[in-house]
Amino acid sequence: MSQANIPNITPIISVTFDEAINLILASIALEEISLAHILNAEGEKLQYVLGTLPGANPPPMTLSDLLIINNSVREMLKEVSKKEWILNNKLESAVEAIKAQRT
Repeated sequence: MSQANIPNITPIISVTFDEAINLILASIALEEISLAHILNAEGEKLQYVLGTLPGANPPPMTLSDLLIINNSVREMLKEVSKKEWILNNKLESAVEAIKAQRT
C-alpha cells in the first residue's frame, strides 16, 4: 500500500494583526457562550431530577440515581473549569500580544 500524496497547496491569506486579535477575541466569546449553555443545561438537569423545574414531572429517583446524576454534573463542571482555564490563558496571551504590538 502506498502513502497518500498531499498536494502542495499554498493559499494566500492576508490578515492584519488587529483582525487576528479580533478573531481570537471573538472565538473566546463564542466558546464562553457555549460553556454558559452547558452550565445552564446542567442546572436544568439538577432542577429536573429534584422536581424544581417548572412544568416537569421527573420519575421517582432513588438516592443512588441522585448520586449518579450529581457525579455526572460534577464531572461536567470539572471539564468546564478546565476549558475556562484554557480560555483565560488564551485571553492573557492575546492581551500580551496587544501590549507587545504597541511598544
